[in-house]
Amino acid sequence: MSFSAGMLNNVPCHSCPLRAKGPFKDYADRDIRFLDELKKDHVAFEAGRDIVMAGDTDPPLYTLFSGWAFRYKLLPDGRRQILNFLLPGDPIGFQGHMFEASPHSVQTLTDVEVCSFHRSKIWELFRSHPELAFDLTWLTAREECFVDDNLLTAGRRSALEAVGALLIHLYKRADALGMHRNGGVEFPLTQNHIADALGLSLVHTNKSLRKLSKIGMHEIKNGTLTFMNGRAMEKLAQIFDDPVAARPLL
Repeated sequence: MSFSAGMLNNVPCHSCPLRAKGPFKDYADRDIRFLDELKKDHVAFEAGRDIVMAGDTDPPLYTLFSGWAFRYKLLPDGRRQILNFLLPGDPIGFQGHMFEASPHSVQTLTDVEVCSFHRSKIWELFRSHPELAFDLTWLTAREECFVDDNLLTAGRRSALEAVGALLIHLYKRADALGMHRNGGVEFPLTQNHIADALGLSLVHTNKSLRKLSKIGMHEIKNGTLTFMNGRAMEKLAQIFDDPVAARPLL
């Protein structure tokens, strides 16, 4: 079940502030008009709410407009694995549209706003707007790349490397979206979120964060992540991502 904090005024796609300021590719007027037709509502959710539940046979389709969320799975005993963190511009629920039911849940990490889409019009996207259809496929493939890197982290990186790699990855994504704050970027994650994303204990997570901070790599304070030596952190974590390139926004 989804819990909404309220309906908001619909934001037309052609005047979307996220599209204007973020690292997003341009679209032809015809495709923008179709996205406006595809969009149903602009909705707000409170922090800590499940907006998609694993097993939903009719999961909603969203694009995250503002705030942070994460995809996750639970074991029967309640242990949680965070699969990926979602930032503005990321799609939500499209994987579930391709299966009989949603394979994962999505929870809001902060208060968020989302663009909601008509499920019945998705097939029209594939029939009449091949570039948009390709971009939707690209976005879901991008999610798989994130999971692949998480598997590399879980299988081969040490706890210190794993924490460093996650911080770099999220910093670059937030920085590209202009989510700046006090010389760093917004960072609402707790140590529990980091531990559940990396498969580490809270003890290992805490020790790794403290060590990285002690040797002058980063600081997390008042919901802000700041790097003092980003190049050294990249070398330590053995992560050398390319700069964030222009990407689709549906």
